[in-house]
Amino acid sequence: MNTPLSWIKAYVPDLDCTDQEYTDAMTLTGTKVEGFERLDENLRGIVVGKILEIEKHPDADKLVVCQVQVDEEGKTVQIVTGAPNVAVGQKVPVVLDGGKVAGSHHTGAAEGGIEIKAGKLRGVPSYGMMCSIDELGSSTDFYPDAAPDGIYILSDNAEYKDAPIGSDVVELLGLHDTVFEYEITSNRVDCFGVIGIAREAAATFRKDFVPPVVCETGNDEKASDYIDVEVKDADLCPRYIARVVKNIHLAPSPEWMQRRLAACGIRPINNIVDITNYVMEEYAQPMHAFDYDTIAGHKIVVRRAEEGELFTTLDGQERTMDSSMLMICDAEKAIGIGGVMGGENSKITDDVKTMVFEAACFNGTNIRLTSKKLGLATEAAAKFTKGLDPNTTMEAINRACQLIDELGAGEVVGGCVDIYPNPKGDTRVPFDAEKINAMLGTDVSEEQMLAYFKKIDLGYDEKTKEVVVPSWRQDLLRLADLAEEVARFYGYDKIPTTLPSGAATAGGLSFAGRIENIARDMAERFGFSEGYCYSFESPKVFDKLRLDENDPLRQTVTILNPLGEDYSVMRTLPINGLLTSLATNYNRRNKNVRLYELGNIYLPKQLPITELPEERKQFTLGFYGDGDFFDMKGIVEEFLEKVGLKQLVTYDPAAGKNYLHPGRQANILYDGTVIGYLGEIHPDVAETYGLGEKTYIAVIDLPEVVKRATFDVKYTGIARYPAVTRDIAMVMKKEILVGQVEAVLRQRGGKLLESYQLFDVYEGAQILTGYKSVAYSLTFRAKDHTLEDKEVNAVMQKILHGLSEMDIQLRA
Repeated sequence: MNTPLSWIKAYVPDLDCTDQEYTDAMTLTGTKVEGFERLDENLRGIVVGKILEIEKHPDADKLVVCQVQVDEEGKTVQIVTGAPNVAVGQKVPVVLDGGKVAGSHHTGAAEGGIEIKAGKLRGVPSYGMMCSIDELGSSTDFYPDAAPDGIYILSDNAEYKDAPIGSDVVELLGLHDTVFEYEITSNRVDCFGVIGIAREAAATFRKDFVPPVVCETGNDEKASDYIDVEVKDADLCPRYIARVVKNIHLAPSPEWMQRRLAACGIRPINNIVDITNYVMEEYAQPMHAFDYDTIAGHKIVVRRAEEGELFTTLDGQERTMDSSMLMICDAEKAIGIGGVMGGENSKITDDVKTMVFEAACFNGTNIRLTSKKLGLATEAAAKFTKGLDPNTTMEAINRACQLIDELGAGEVVGGCVDIYPNPKGDTRVPFDAEKINAMLGTDVSEEQMLAYFKKIDLGYDEKTKEVVVPSWRQDLLRLADLAEEVARFYGYDKIPTTLPSGAATAGGLSFAGRIENIARDMAERFGFSEGYCYSFESPKVFDKLRLDENDPLRQTVTILNPLGEDYSVMRTLPINGLLTSLATNYNRRNKNVRLYELGNIYLPKQLPITELPEERKQFTLGFYGDGDFFDMKGIVEEFLEKVGLKQLVTYDPAAGKNYLHPGRQANILYDGTVIGYLGEIHPDVAETYGLGEKTYIAVIDLPEVVKRATFDVKYTGIARYPAVTRDIAMVMKKEILVGQVEAVLRQRGGKLLESYQLFDVYEGAQILTGYKSVAYSLTFRAKDHTLEDKEVNAVMQKILHGLSEMDIQLRA
């Protein structure tokens, strides 16, 4: 998007700033300026001159010597030139000694321009140079009246023929201007036109915005008597407006319009084409003109193309359409591709008498796809792709007709044909100044915020406390959008630096994520490699694992469209995939394999399924080779200690898992609640999977762990007083678990018992059959004094009494 500053100033008359100030201020308020170029940057000392005399050069056939008047007082300078189109009486641009030009296709463009100095050409002094249009920094594309190989004759142009001799040519041609290049985001459709940019500039610099006054013009006739419009696909064309202009008079557009278009990179052609381009740049609303006499039945039909339909566009190319594309048609044939390009069969020619002006709003996504499929990129398609405001369409077409009337390009027929079945209204956004300040960390008054909104043409309803957003601001939908408007006009650089408030703004892992990371790190530290197993598996798995027929885990979520029977149900147990992977490694002769997985099981809440199943993440460990049941138990305890679940963990050997060895399995309990299980795989199950070694697994239900985990760690200082140790050896039935013994030690030992350590378990000839000997080392310590024997003895008596209640005796 390029705009000359002079065009912006036409709507912001009091704008007074340097190019860099404009760039910085507009960028800070959200209209990013990519760069700018001064049209007169390399032009200096160029005046209007009049050729008084021409003589042949004495030593060069292609050179002439001219006497040129360069001011109104009659001062003349001698200039030698090879231009073939000079004549006495012409007014021409003259660069005087010490002046600068931009260069030409003969001399080549030079950075910083070319400085002109007095000198001699083939022995004849020359004190300046007469300029071609190239040397003025432009081309014949934008100055079609200029000679392609010669100097620019000002007096051949009606606009310049009366220019005073000695006046500034750069000013005369409107080249004291700067063209700014913007990066406009796709949500700011209003800023794809000069009026939108000017509105932003007015708000940025706190100046008045004075848009063009548009009034509907036209004679006493009715456009509906000339043309009929039918829109068959309103989803692709929300609005279509047609106006009629008769008695067309084609001519060059005025210089001011040509210069503005040229600054935007648009080549002037004639008044009608230039007006459509001018309004497109001004309002970001593309328009198209059809020759009225070529429209069959004087009717326009907007419809989808037929599959394979052939159509020849204005560029003379025949294109193949499909049914997704939108066509503009008459009663018999297609005459244009909606929003992309018109047809060769209805183009405006020099013989046009009456034309139909089209201004419409098309579906942006459809236009983009059409343009891409056809490989046809146009300025109109680029603008429609953004999703234009249908309410701007009427003002834009009225503006174009107004310009036609003012420039005498034709007679505008009164009224229009407007097909707009679903008018788009304004948007209302609740306004709360306090919340906006909270979002921004500012202290802007409500009155100041409303003043910002007023500058950009937003309304305010005091009764409902709502900001009324016009339809052309499609990006303002919620309070956060209003806060952004306040921020950019208040000044991002003025917003103080503050720390974010609230835990929700802090980044990092969730609590459950931290638990999973600990599980992963701990497993890998013990030599486990992570595995990924399918969440869906075969119902045959339950038989392989020896589950009872009525086991609830056989109740599964069945997949409606499975890859096959082996992947037809969602798993309710996490161990099948891990055992399969262990078996694969075993059969490939890999030794000492350790694998773990963090994955979900899927437990249906009821069958048949009426709602999503419960997903529970399981931490599953498995290994064969070096290690046994107690190694796995130690790994589990290490994990539980890391997440703060060490003190109340117990084990119940009556786990009842058919797929585990009946004498080497246990449920893991925390404060009486089962949070997992561990054990050796049943020999029959191991054989089924093809595992020839003892294999151990542990499964921990992470949701239960997350409920109880804690990372609260209390610091305890280094002990200041000595410890007292006592060893105790006990004889008990083999059925009594050491966990039960340790529970008594913790309960009866109280605060003085610092730690205990199991150091011997013995079964043999010196112990009765069915009994075992267990020995512990107990450590006692007080935090505030040195313990005496009587204190330790008292605690030991409590412990022994508790053990005797379990039929545990001291070993003699």
